[in-house]
Order: sequence, then structure tokens, then C-alpha cells
Amino acid sequence: MTEAFLHYLWKMKLFDFKKFRTTEGEIVSVIKTGDHNRDAGPDFLNAKIKIGNTTWAGNVEIHIHSNEWNQHKHQNDVAYENVILHVVYENNTEVKTKKGVILSALEVKGLFDHNLFERYEKLQASTQTIPCSNLIYSVKEVTISTWLQRLLIERLEGKVKFTSTLLQKNKGDWDLTFYQLLARAFGTRLNADAFQQTAETLPMQVLAKNKKNKLIIESLLMGCAGWLNDSFKDEYMQKLQKEFLYQQEKYKLQAIEKKYWKLLRIRPASFPTLRLAQFAALIYQSSHIFSKILNTDTISELRKLFKSNCNDYWAHHYLPEKKTEIHSTNLSQNFIDLLIINTVIPIVFLYGKEKGDELIQSKAINWLEAIPSENNYIISNWKKIGFNVKSAFDSQALIQLQKFYCNKKLCINCAIGHSILKQ
Repeated sequence: MTEAFLHYLWKMKLFDFKKFRTTEGEIVSVIKTGDHNRDAGPDFLNAKIKIGNTTWAGNVEIHIHSNEWNQHKHQNDVAYENVILHVVYENNTEVKTKKGVILSALEVKGLFDHNLFERYEKLQASTQTIPCSNLIYSVKEVTISTWLQRLLIERLEGKVKFTSTLLQKNKGDWDLTFYQLLARAFGTRLNADAFQQTAETLPMQVLAKNKKNKLIIESLLMGCAGWLNDSFKDEYMQKLQKEFLYQQEKYKLQAIEKKYWKLLRIRPASFPTLRLAQFAALIYQSSHIFSKILNTDTISELRKLFKSNCNDYWAHHYLPEKKTEIHSTNLSQNFIDLLIINTVIPIVFLYGKEKGDELIQSKAINWLEAIPSENNYIISNWKKIGFNVKSAFDSQALIQLQKFYCNKKLCINCAIGHSILKQ
């Protein structure tokens, strides 16, 4: 037995409520189970319980064994003073509140379908990446579809929360926030922090003052990122270094240390130096890009805003002074789509929310539906068990499901898992 499973039974009202009696024999009627509390304090807040002839309003605490109340020191905690019912799988001791009041105990062992627990244990014991992969076929399509829609919004709200925090830090400056978020996205997972630090070190106003000169913009980004501190033989790198030293003195710029950048386990096309050059080219070619995005409707128009051309030097280099065969320096459509999914859509959705404009919010969601599904190991696993993953709307929802439910075996918090358990 697990406490989480008892929480699930209580929340979903899957106990045999008609048989509820306290350990003293009084009838227990649950008028309101309460609000599930995932933070510190009692497990369910604002419950309403009738014990005998008295109706109580307060909180409910749940344990496997009643002596866990004392083990967790609840008897000394004022936060548990308003607990009106102690729900336990097995009652093995009497417990009291901080004021010495004896708590009414409800033992629930035997008051639920044991087959439910067996199915729960099988899901918890599964070694599959998707614990319910052998059972999900039995779940109604409408249940899955509705749940995925909710998961998409849940994932989007998580990204919006990060964006909102940065926006507050930037005192409501949307352009600055987008600049920093876009820089972070260019760094992908391994170099996101270093890219964002570079953007925070290099004021957007400095870039704006030099927006007509691609070499200066690139030198500013490369320099503030710490990539121009070495000695160079290549003429192009010498130009960048010379220009940055001048601009650094002019604007009193700082540079982050080169050691913060990671190269291991990264494909050359994603090396930070090439990404910095691509970011510089985008800034050079796209002034007021956030305003342009807000005025864009179709996904094809949106993608065009991210088309840019690097200096020819990078067509033969991924790293400074290490010449390679010629390769493309253009941002791939796949990478542009990832920028849109992870950066553009969250900030546009937040902008619409802050401005009270539902059309802008809907536009952000529509873009997700217009972008093809991402291709990664998570989506591959869902496709293997028969899921038809068409758009980024689908793939983002499934990524949320995998990371925050399947990987943590939180089947009891999942609509799909709940449907399987109830069968």
C-alpha cells in the first residue's frame, strides 16, 4: 500500500463510503472530500465531514499507519491543528493534535476494490517506458484526446511561467524578454544558460546602434560569449577580435568565460560558435522581430522571419580556425520549428493573455497544430504503440505526459491511468 494510492482513492471517491465508521464506531459521512494539497500541510484542505451527529469543516490527513502522525511530528505542528479526520489504512495507535485533542480515525482497509490496487501495482511494477503500453488500447479515444488537450495547455503554461518570470525581471519589456529567450533557445539544452548569459551581458541597445553592420554584431556576440580571447591566425577571426576590443572599450562590455560553453556530445551543426554566427545574422536581418511576429498569421510567414545568412567564413568552419568541407549555415526548418514551439508560441500566448486578446492566444495554439510533430525518442515510443502523432500539438502533449506522468509512474494522476484502473 502507498499513501499516494490512498490519496487517489479519497480524491476520486473510490472507497465504499457507505461503510465508513470511525474506530469508535461512529458513522462518517463525507460531504466534501476537500482540495488536494500538494504543498506542506494536511493532505486535503477545506473538507466537510459529518461524524455521528456533528458536521465538521476542516482538513483531512491520510497515512498508511496511524502512528505515522507522530513519526512526522504532526502532534507538534500548529498547521495540523484543524485536522478533523485521520484517514488510515491501518489504525495502530491513538493520536492527538498539538492542543491534545484526540483525532477521530477512519480505517479504510477493506473498504475499496482490491482489484483496483492490483492493477495499480502492475502499473507501478512495469518496466516499460510507457507503463500502460499493454493496456492503453482499452482506453476510449475521447478520454485520450481530452487528456492530451489538457496536457498541451499544462505544458504551455509551464513555458509561459518561465517567460512571465523573465518578463517581470525585465520590467515588462517584451522586446528584451524575447531577445533573451530567443538567445536561450539558440543554445538548445546544453548551452541555453551560456547563451542567455551572453544576451544579458550584451545590451539590446548596443546591438540596435550597430544593426546595419553584420560584422560588428557578430563580433559583439562572439566577444561577449568569450570566444574572442584567443590568438588567431585567420584574417576573419582577427577582424572580429579587433572590432570587439574597440566596441568593448566603447560600451564598457563584459564577457562571460569560454569555459561555460559545452561541445561534448553536440553535433557540429549545433556548435555554439556556429549558433552565435546564426543568431548574429538573424539580429542583423530582423529588426523589431517580436512586433513582426505578432503581426504574422500563417506558419509559413512566421518561418520566413527566421531565414538568415551567415558570413561565408562559417560555411567552411564550425569552430574558429578549424577548416572543414563546405556545409550549410542556414537554420534548418526543423530548428526553426523548435524555436517557434519553445520560444515564439509561449511568449505570444502570454502576450495575448496579458493583453486580454483571445485571438492572439488562439493563433499561438493554431501554429502548434500547423507544425509537424517533433521527432525524438519520446515520440518514437508513442508511435510504436500505435499513436498517430501528426502535429507539434500532439507531440508537445505526449512529451508532457511522458516526462511528468509516465517517467514518474504517476498513473493515478493521469486520465489514461485512471481509466485503466477503473476497468
